[in-house]
Amino acid sequence: MKTRPDQSAYPQKRPEVPSGLDKLSWSLRGRAARALKPRMGSLRRFARRVEAEAQTFRDLDEKELRSQARGLGQDMRRQGFLDALLVRSFAAAREAATRHLGMTPYPVQLMGGLVLLQGRVAEMATGEGKTLTATLPASAAALAGIPVHIVSVNDYLTGRDADWMTPVYQALGLTVGKVLHGMPPEQRREAYGCDITFVTNKELVFDYLRDRLTLGPQSRRPQLVAEKLYHRDPRLKRLLLRGLHFAIVDEADSIFIDEARTPVILSSAPREVLDAHLYVEASNLADSLRAGSDYRLDPRQKTLELTADGQNRLDLLCQPLGPFWSGPRRREELVVDALMARHFFEKDKQYLLQEGRVAMIDEYTGRVMPDRTWSLGLHQAIEAKEGVTITGPPETLAQISYQQFFRRYLRLSGMTGTSLEVSRELWQVYGLTVVPIPTNQPVRRTYLPHRVFADAEAKWTAIVKHVARLRDAGRPVLIGTRSVSTSEDLSRRLTEAGLEHRVLNARQDRDEAEIIAQAGGRSRITVATNMAGRGTDIVLEEGVADLGGLHVVATERHEAGRIDRQLFGRCARQGDPGSCILMLSFDDELVTRFCPRLFQFTVPRLAARVRGRLQHGLELLAGGLAQRASERVHRRMRAQVLKIDEYLRSTLSFAGPGE
Repeated sequence: MKTRPDQSAYPQKRPEVPSGLDKLSWSLRGRAARALKPRMGSLRRFARRVEAEAQTFRDLDEKELRSQARGLGQDMRRQGFLDALLVRSFAAAREAATRHLGMTPYPVQLMGGLVLLQGRVAEMATGEGKTLTATLPASAAALAGIPVHIVSVNDYLTGRDADWMTPVYQALGLTVGKVLHGMPPEQRREAYGCDITFVTNKELVFDYLRDRLTLGPQSRRPQLVAEKLYHRDPRLKRLLLRGLHFAIVDEADSIFIDEARTPVILSSAPREVLDAHLYVEASNLADSLRAGSDYRLDPRQKTLELTADGQNRLDLLCQPLGPFWSGPRRREELVVDALMARHFFEKDKQYLLQEGRVAMIDEYTGRVMPDRTWSLGLHQAIEAKEGVTITGPPETLAQISYQQFFRRYLRLSGMTGTSLEVSRELWQVYGLTVVPIPTNQPVRRTYLPHRVFADAEAKWTAIVKHVARLRDAGRPVLIGTRSVSTSEDLSRRLTEAGLEHRVLNARQDRDEAEIIAQAGGRSRITVATNMAGRGTDIVLEEGVADLGGLHVVATERHEAGRIDRQLFGRCARQGDPGSCILMLSFDDELVTRFCPRLFQFTVPRLAARVRGRLQHGLELLAGGLAQRASERVHRRMRAQVLKIDEYLRSTLSFAGPGE
């Protein structure tokens, strides 16, 4: 991927999307980069050198350790990241972690840290200590004078990791800041001015867009420096960030891949809507149209279109409603939005109602996104469907895709437990190669055979019985669900069966730490959406390991196999025992949405007539095909977002940056 330096106030890259022969060359470079990724032997030798060097820091007091770190930083600024300097830098950070956290990085964490500093993605299994791993490259880069952003997926993890790791950085003489939702600009500017800044991906991108608005199209550095001489409030003083130098992205597949399906849009505050009644009328009109004859649905692509009969019927229905409804294009757009709100957006799946407002749910994390709205009238259509106050559509001020944003970092790396499945896309879009890091202890996770049922009722009945047996044996159980509504329906079934449990979903996200902290207790049952799959540790109560450890039940396949792996990774961490099972049915949402209709009709009937391995194979085939189809659809959606972003950037380039 070609880059050219940006002459604006931000140090950053300006990536150019390759095309033609350049695209082929880029693809070949990706294959070569994957083939030439660091060998485990070289990474292990580096880790051994760091452990040997750690002895030289062990007898230093705090002042001497800080002085040694400062000297290392000066050397790295002059000479770069030489191996000998990196070994000493990692050894100093290792000693600081030992002293202030009581945690000494394992060799595999030292290996992962080196991979991150090299600008790659380290695939480390859940429970391997990625938070501590990040301190090693972050401290080395910060000592060398490179501002570091450690990016995570939510405020809870950002605040937790910043507070937890700050003593390590301070022991090396480094400053630490954190950016959380709702912070005023002054505090944000101060946090970004630190050597190391913890921030969520959303806050980071929004702050970048705010800075781009502040800079405007004329953002050459000479102009900005001259402006400081004559302007009372120069733009350079109003900027939040110092540029895009080095980002270490936690849960990299979630941010780089899952979040990349929609652009990030910076909007003004919602205006008072003067035509709320139009959305209500559109909602009523939608109720009068018939699926199949008046409109056609494509559940896989989540698209909907009116038929010719539907357009004629809508024309008749709109005749008594007034002049606004006489325009075919206007009325069809509103009614299609109303139909989309009915068929593709379900309460407690895609959104919650909170204090009379529609709040979006992130389907990959299960967390509420309170300040996000659907665009182009869809959010208002959902509000009309639910009968809540209709808010005005906000005005778009700036937008950018995650793909476009993260490619602008001068140095970019990531860490996650699941990235090999998307390694090709990570290279094509971000220029990142994936390096798997071995686990510190042998994995003792038992994968039980999948169980597939004819329908959802049989599946849920079997899940309740399965959980009851494990509870009686004293084992803790974590049950993963795909939506708030499913988690609450399962909660009702468990209550009826007399099984005490805790629920973790978007309604209880403030209690996440407490619920997860208790999930490893004897006979503990926890029902959770995807939010239990990332960034949180489940510690086993004493004696639970002897019973077999934590047992994880997945109640459906998710739209990407990586998310299933994340859920299973909650058990059997750091050498603990554990087990997991996938329990499915033929009417799971993924199967009904992504499998062809003929397949959905014939396979369950064929499976009911056969027994043994053939039956089991047919049942698993349905879920596997559906999941792969889902992954293809979402991959195309991400490619389309990037294509539109590139088009806007090139089309608007005459006025400055496309965003």
